Amino acid sequence: MDWGGLSRGEATRRLQEEGWNELPLLKPKKLSHFFTELIQEPMVYLLLGCGVVYLILGDPQEALMLLGFLFLIIGITAFQERKAERALEALRELSSPRALVIREGQRKRIPGREVVRGDWVVIQEGDRVPADGQLIQGQTLSIDESLLTGESISVMKTCARTHPQSSTVFAATTVVQGQGIMEVTTTGPRTALGKIGKSIQSPPRQPTLLEFQTSRLVRILAWFAAILCGALILIYGLTRGSWLKGLLAGLTLAMAILPNELPAVLTIFLALGAWRISKRGLLTRKMSAIENLGAATVLCVDKTGTLTQNRMVIQNLYANDSLFDVSQHGLSALPEIFHEVLEFGILASRRDPFDPMERAFLNAGETFLKGTEHIHPDWILQKEYPLTSELMSISYAWKARPSGECVVGAKGAPEAVMSLCHLDPHQTSILNRAIEKMAHQGLRILGIAKATLNQTELPPSQIDFNLKWVGLVGLADPLRPEVPASMQECQAAGVRIIMITGDHPQTAQWIAYQAGLKSDAKVMTGKELAELNELELQEVVKTHSIFSRVLPDQKLKLVDALKKNGEVVAMTGDGVNDAPALRGAQIGIAMGARGTDVAREAASLVLLDDDFASIVDAIRMGRRIYTNIQSAFTYLLAVHIPIAGMSILPVILNLPLVLLPIHIAFLHLMIEPVCSIAFEADPPQSNVMGTPPRKSDSPLLNHEIILSSLIQGASILTSLMAIYLLSLYRGQGEEDARTLTFTSLVFSNLTLILTRRKTTLKTALKNRWTQTITLTSITLLVAVLYQPHLRKLFQFSTLHSIDWVICLSAGGFSVIWFSGLKKLTQQA
Repeated sequence: MDWGGLSRGEATRRLQEEGWNELPLLKPKKLSHFFTELIQEPMVYLLLGCGVVYLILGDPQEALMLLGFLFLIIGITAFQERKAERALEALRELSSPRALVIREGQRKRIPGREVVRGDWVVIQEGDRVPADGQLIQGQTLSIDESLLTGESISVMKTCARTHPQSSTVFAATTVVQGQGIMEVTTTGPRTALGKIGKSIQSPPRQPTLLEFQTSRLVRILAWFAAILCGALILIYGLTRGSWLKGLLAGLTLAMAILPNELPAVLTIFLALGAWRISKRGLLTRKMSAIENLGAATVLCVDKTGTLTQNRMVIQNLYANDSLFDVSQHGLSALPEIFHEVLEFGILASRRDPFDPMERAFLNAGETFLKGTEHIHPDWILQKEYPLTSELMSISYAWKARPSGECVVGAKGAPEAVMSLCHLDPHQTSILNRAIEKMAHQGLRILGIAKATLNQTELPPSQIDFNLKWVGLVGLADPLRPEVPASMQECQAAGVRIIMITGDHPQTAQWIAYQAGLKSDAKVMTGKELAELNELELQEVVKTHSIFSRVLPDQKLKLVDALKKNGEVVAMTGDGVNDAPALRGAQIGIAMGARGTDVAREAASLVLLDDDFASIVDAIRMGRRIYTNIQSAFTYLLAVHIPIAGMSILPVILNLPLVLLPIHIAFLHLMIEPVCSIAFEADPPQSNVMGTPPRKSDSPLLNHEIILSSLIQGASILTSLMAIYLLSLYRGQGEEDARTLTFTSLVFSNLTLILTRRKTTLKTALKNRWTQTITLTSITLLVAVLYQPHLRKLFQFSTLHSIDWVICLSAGGFSVIWFSGLKKLTQQA
């Protein structure tokens, strides 16, 4: 059979003709839906309410201006929402199931939606079948079809063409056991699942801890605002006799206090954070992982593919009591006595292998033995003797031309091959010493043997061969070059690394040593783990950092023990049996390149490139996202205090109003983009990975942060009231006093934007969004102060040169003094 598969051009043509391999999903949110949701926001109702009051009071210009601000605020919010939605759409695109197809003779992993009719798809244990098709090659598969049939028992599949039903596989079913190649017959809505008309929906997303804390804060502030507004309306009506203007003052206060930005800020930060993390090779499937990343205290990693490159290379060869280190000399200098070891290692492998160990043999043969008598491309495979749980060895019998005799190549666990070769105790003792020496280097060791048969009928089992010992091969999975630096950075950040692997303890220790794990890291095997009770296991995970020969179900026990100790656990995994541990960890990370679909669906993050450095980058990004959210929230808390205060105090003191609805709307045009864009774009702090993780249950706004924001907000309010009262005392009039106070408030806000950041002032000034917002704010301020029509609408007067100096000094000093005092206190 020609294993070329479809050509790229033919696949593209069929995709265009037949459409994407996906079921009808919910349509993306249209722009009109955004506006429908936005007009239900409280701020919109407040602005409309103020406009109605102005119309009743006979001031249509104010009403129209408020309407203009309303559309501006809706436009900005829609832009921000759409930006977040596009980020989430990009993530959904990445998160679609993937398929390993054979096209133009090459295996290629593509999104499942790009699979077309006629594609050959490699399916293996843990995969979701991407489309309906027929099994055309492979071992017997066991597939879970409960999604279609409701039957919990998996169905056995064979590639027998005479029984189409037993060889038919269906889209969205799961391969429980085995592997093979299927030919796609139908895709998308034409599949069995598509005809049923049901799509697999993800369960409703549960609110994260941050979302819960934000909702709680919003409810508290909303009730506080409602009580204050009612009191203000009552005071205004009783003291001034105008209940309609009292209603206007109450609505203005509600606009000043209501924290409508908080939920939007959180949503946008998490969505854009997930998008930023995806650019570093990590796909977010559950938003809770974004906030948990910054609190991770333990990172449990698999060795193969995460710390190592997941490709085997031959490092040591042993034959005739001689050991050769390929990594030091290279294959070009391979002595003749080791040629036979490579030759029969290749003969004990498939011609077109998928297994990385067998690929290592072929690559070595291609590099050194090509064109010699040790390579046999014309030999025909007669029989394969697969690996079994009883005999950890595999053999291939080849028909050699022109002699017609059969030559057997065998490889496997050294003890199994030695047993098949019937070596005497002395020979076994010598080989065991060589094996031990190679094992100390963390190598995976295979024994190689050979046999020659003249009979026409091959025996039923490997044990019937008269195998002759050839030698040993030590294979290594090279460490990823970026791992040591990333490991050091992770440990400096207070994140403990635990390596969990199925490999030999010595192999695990060697890789751990190369990776930079602490040299005194204790090792425990899965067998020893099985003998511990829960309390003993909780104590063991405090002191041990390497777990070898671990079974998949023991990973979950390790995760549970760490969680009971109060740790926030990030866990990597790739297999079907890893799914419970991935689901149990606060941050489950599935391997994207080699992981199964089942593992990816159970995880909260998918590591697209299987690169350990990407995990460390994600932890750094998670910390950055959290600190930026915290900065935005503290800024919002601080900036609303003077706005609310200047809405309340003039009413209580029976003075002219300072802030009108139009002023509040103007301020919101500055506040919304600052929180959602400028703060989100801030880079991480220089020492973000030099501090220990935060506690997972720590409040977003602790007492220290709240007190700091209250003091800074109160400082701005005091400065504004001083300017306002002094202006009135000097007889400058209501409009002059309002102009000076409002301008000082704008400068206070701009200074607050710069000082409430977790980055340095220099970095904050370099933020292009901060620059844009500052320039836009000052331009708009100048426009409303010096354009006669706008000045009249805002009820302002013109500022003189000295007034600008007063406003700039008051606005800046009211914020800077506290920031300076705080830095001095921290240094002390």
